Amino acid sequence: MFVVATAGHVDHGKSTLVRALTGMEPDRWAEERRRGLTIDLGFAWTTLPSGRPVAFVDVPGHERFLGNMLAGLGPTPVVCFVVAADEGWRAQSDDHRDAVAALGIGHGLIAITRADRAADGGARALAQAREALATTGLAGAPAVHLALPGPPDSARGLDLVRQALDDVLDGVPEPPAGGRVRLWIDRSFPVTGAGTVVTGTLAAGTLRRGDRMELWTADGARDVTVRGLQTRGGPQPEIAPVNRVGVNVRGAAANQVGRGDTLLTPEAWPITTTVDVRRVTGPALTDVPATLTVHVGTAARPARLRPFDDDHGRLVLDRPLPLTLGDRMVLREPSRGIVGGVRILDADPPALRRRGDGTRRAAALRTLPVAGDPAFEVRRRGAVRPAELLRLGILDAETAEPPDGVVASAGWWVDAATHATWSRRLIDRVTTVLAADPLSAGLPEGAAVDLLGLPNPALLPGLVVASGLQRSGGQLRTREPVGLGPTEQAIAALETRLGISPFAAPEADDLAALGLGVRELAAAERIGRLLRLPDGVVLLPNAPARAMRLLAALPQPFTTSAARTALDTTRRVVIPLLEHLDTRGWTRRVDTGHRMVVGAGRGSPPRSGDAR
Repeated sequence: MFVVATAGHVDHGKSTLVRALTGMEPDRWAEERRRGLTIDLGFAWTTLPSGRPVAFVDVPGHERFLGNMLAGLGPTPVVCFVVAADEGWRAQSDDHRDAVAALGIGHGLIAITRADRAADGGARALAQAREALATTGLAGAPAVHLALPGPPDSARGLDLVRQALDDVLDGVPEPPAGGRVRLWIDRSFPVTGAGTVVTGTLAAGTLRRGDRMELWTADGARDVTVRGLQTRGGPQPEIAPVNRVGVNVRGAAANQVGRGDTLLTPEAWPITTTVDVRRVTGPALTDVPATLTVHVGTAARPARLRPFDDDHGRLVLDRPLPLTLGDRMVLREPSRGIVGGVRILDADPPALRRRGDGTRRAAALRTLPVAGDPAFEVRRRGAVRPAELLRLGILDAETAEPPDGVVASAGWWVDAATHATWSRRLIDRVTTVLAADPLSAGLPEGAAVDLLGLPNPALLPGLVVASGLQRSGGQLRTREPVGLGPTEQAIAALETRLGISPFAAPEADDLAALGLGVRELAAAERIGRLLRLPDGVVLLPNAPARAMRLLAALPQPFTTSAARTALDTTRRVVIPLLEHLDTRGWTRRVDTGHRMVVGAGRGSPPRSGDAR
C-alpha cells in the first residue's frame, strides 16, 4: 500500500475528491459533515487500476486547523495538491505549499477541481500552482483537471486521477521493510473487548502481531505488546510500509496516548530534546523568532531556537521526542503561520559551554553531510559504539566495517588519532610510575581508565595490547625488564643462598636482616626472581621443578616425611611446597598421609627450568 495526503486551501474539494475516489466518507465527525468543513484528519482507501492499494489522509485546509494539517502531512510521502479552478491559488494554498517544501515531499500530483466552473477550464489555476510549487518537490508534478460532483466528464476525470496516481507511485522508492519502526500516532481510541487502538502511517519497518514495542508519550516510555493489526479495515498478522495501520496495543490505556506520541522499536531511537539543524526552506535562521512551535511527524512541540548562522542552529524542545539524522521539521509561529523548514544534522549534539562554542559548532555543521559521516562522528566523540551510530541514523544497518581512520575495539569504534593519543599517554604514565618506584606493582587499571577518560573500561585491554604493555593482577606494567633499585643487592644475596640450598627457605628474621619485606618480595616475584608460597615461604622460581625430580625418584606413593627428607628441608617448607605442586597438578593426594607424582613411571618429571 501507498499513502497519499491531500493538501490545498479550504473548500477547494479535497474531501470531495477523496470521497469520489474511494466511496468512503473521510469526514469522521458529525460537525464536519454538518458544516461541510474538514476539521481533523480523515482516512479512506481504494485500489488503483494497477491493483495497487492506496490510502488517503485527508487534511483540513482552514488556517485554524493548520496543526492538524501538518500532523497528516508529516509522516506521508506523497501528496495530492488540490486547487479549485474557479478560485485559483489562495492564502492557505501558500501554507500547504510551505509545508510540502519544508517536509521535502517530492512525489505527488496537482488536482485542478471544479474545472467546469472556470471559463478557461482551470488553465489559470494550474499556471498559478505551477509557479507557486516551482521550488518544491512538486515542480513538474503531473496535473489533472476534473469537475466534481456531477457533470458527465466527472468519471473521466477520476480515471485520470487514478492513472496519474499510479504513475506517480511507480516512481516512489520502496521503503525499507526491515529495521526499526517509528509510528507517529495520529489517533488513539478504545475498542470494546480489545482495548487501546492507535493509528498512524507506517513509513518504514514492519509491525507484527506479538511484537514488543516501546510507546513514547508525554509521560515517558512504557513497554507495550502488539495484540493485533489492521489495515484497510481487515486484520493482518504483519504489516509492511508504507501503510495506514491500526495497532491494538496491550499495556496502555487509550486516554494515556495521544497525537504526537510514537510507537517505537525498543532501544532503537535516540530520545532527545536538543537537535542541531540546517535550514532547508524559509528565511535565515537569524531572522526567525526564538520561540516557535516545531512540527515533526504528528507531533507539535514548543521549542526555542538558537541560531549559529543563517543556515544552522540548535532547537531545544519542551519535551523529548524520538528524532534522528535527516528528520524534517516544520517551524511555525502562531501569528505568522509556517516560518520555514529545517533538517536534523545531529540528534545528540555536544554541549556548548565556552565562549565561541556556537561559532565553532556552526563551522562543524557547515561541513557535515545530511547523510551522516560515521568517521566524522567517531572523530568528534573519540569513541562510540556502532549501535549508537545506527540509532542516531548516521550508520546504515548493513555497514559492518569501520571507516578509514577508525579502530574497532571491544565492540567500540575509536578514532585512530584518539587511540594513538590514549596509547601514548598510557605508556608515559606507566613508565613514570615504575621509574619513580621500581617496587611498584604498576599502574592500577582503574587509574588508567580515569586517566584516559575512557567511555567504557572494556576499551582498556585492547589499548594495553596496542601499547605493548602487560596486565597482571589488575596492574599495568611495561614488558621490558624492570630493576629492583636499592633492593637488587639483597635479592641477589638471597638468590645466591637459595642456589646453594634450594629448599632452605629463609626465616622471617633472615629476610628482615636483608631488608626484604612484603613489598620488596612481591616486586621480586613480579619480575620472576622469587616464588612466594603461603606461610612466608620464599624459594627460587625453579624450586618446584627441582623438587619434582627428587620426588619422582621416591617409591610411589610417598609420605610428607619422605618428601621432607628427600628435599632436605623442614615441615614449614615442605607442606606449602607440596600443596603448590598439588595445585599445579604435578602431584596428587592418595590418602591423608600419602601423595604420588602424577604420571609417575610414564615419563620424566619436569626439568628444573619448567616451573616458575
